[in-house]
Amino acid sequence: MPDTSPIEVRGLVKRYGDLVAVDQVDLTVEAGDVFGYLGPNGAGKTTSLRMMLGLIRPSAGTVRLFGRDPQLSVKALEGVAGFVEAPSFYPYLSGRENLRLFAALDGGEAAARIEESLATVGLADRAKDRVGGYSHGMRQRLGIAAALLREPRLLMLDEPATGLDPGGMRDMRDLIRQLSASGMTVLLSSHLLAEVEELCNRVAIVRSGRVAYQGSLAELRAQAGESYRLRSPDEERARAVAGAQPGIADVTAEDGGTRFAARDEEAVGALSLALTEAGVPILELARRHATLEDLFFSLTEGDTVVETRRASADGGDPTAPAPVEAA
Repeated sequence: MPDTSPIEVRGLVKRYGDLVAVDQVDLTVEAGDVFGYLGPNGAGKTTSLRMMLGLIRPSAGTVRLFGRDPQLSVKALEGVAGFVEAPSFYPYLSGRENLRLFAALDGGEAAARIEESLATVGLADRAKDRVGGYSHGMRQRLGIAAALLREPRLLMLDEPATGLDPGGMRDMRDLIRQLSASGMTVLLSSHLLAEVEELCNRVAIVRSGRVAYQGSLAELRAQAGESYRLRSPDEERARAVAGAQPGIADVTAEDGGTRFAARDEEAVGALSLALTEAGVPILELARRHATLEDLFFSLTEGDTVVETRRASADGGDPTAPAPVEAA
């Protein structure tokens, strides 16, 4: 098979009457990525995943999974697995019995991988129990076990950690790391920013159906720039001194302190000296790196948008126009 990207999406559009749910989305997911697909509720994430998996037809644009179009042939889903929204099972059957049904649909050697898949997701000891008695986290992990029956090279997960307690989120995070370390490419649709920040090497952030940014987290932080945090018992005087200092800009109150931008480290050093000379005590003066949460809200809610990294930045051509098991 040619050496092609696991996912290449160009100009993807989905309309429902006058509503444009997905608007000219370009994505490139490279082999080995843990790729975060982020956006607020209603941004078109799940609709995009459904089109990528061939579950619904795009209004315009193209999808290629390892170079093949899922709308043209089910063979495009070879090596692809996962789930959209939440995995569904027969609650009156055991976890193992549910997997046997999925394996029968897939055929081939899928049945021989049931026990290994259960062990991988940590359900070997509960495989004989009815799924109706599983916790939400256990059902999510069983959904991944069902996907692993296909020996996927690409795993696509829609909000896998939503609704999990802290322990379940930790287990899901560890599982995704384990699968990535085995060489699997993972596309993770989520709005849980802390999880994505820990897991993903690259992200796309969508706003109102369009991609506002695509690239690495490091690149996004570099484009957003750095800021500094200042805390003092006398915040009002501290802000006044900072606002009058050369090389210091964008001085604003924030969470019991002051946030500002600086031209360089020399300007920060000069501010520290100026505060001391003015008799303003300093409790904290530190560089503050932008978090994914900061960047997410600046892209999805603010008026200023960080420069979009379109598919062309990843080598693509910007001019080119339910559970996966069911596929």
